[in-house]
Amino acid sequence: MIGCASGLFGDGPVTLSEGLQILVDEHAPLRKSLETLESYSNKIEFEEEKATVFQQLIQEVKAFNENLSRHSAKEEDHLFTMMEKYIGKNGGPIAVMEYEHQMAHGYINQFLQNIESHKEQTNDDMIENANLIKNAKQILLDHFAKEEQVLYPMAEKLLSQDEKDLLKEKVQN
Repeated sequence: MIGCASGLFGDGPVTLSEGLQILVDEHAPLRKSLETLESYSNKIEFEEEKATVFQQLIQEVKAFNENLSRHSAKEEDHLFTMMEKYIGKNGGPIAVMEYEHQMAHGYINQFLQNIESHKEQTNDDMIENANLIKNAKQILLDHFAKEEQVLYPMAEKLLSQDEKDLLKEKVQN
């Protein structure tokens, strides 16, 4: 298991337990997908033939959304609820993480709603929708960094071994 840097507790990198490491490891393929989504989004902005690229973007967004939703559910349903008893839910790191989940999912869901409600997309529509995905990407990259640098090391320090074992059981695919 790799260490996560966190100055929060003042004692250098923290080696994460298996359940937390599973969550960290899920970030790499999500980041890779975000780069792919951004690439398609940029092509839509600058290429003449937007419709073909936009169809590729739609397929990638749908697949990404499924993977992101699974990952977010693991955090919200298991990790966040375990941490709440130690740090509370309102106004602290959990509230920020949940808000960022809502923001990112909101952009993605708006994209999906837009393509369902308007089958024929103008060039401007495609660019506008691609920008929704770029917004989600920026939020998520910052979000993943916060989790890896602050939230997960905090959880490692706060959770009991029994809780860590339960988290591992709950987040394993």
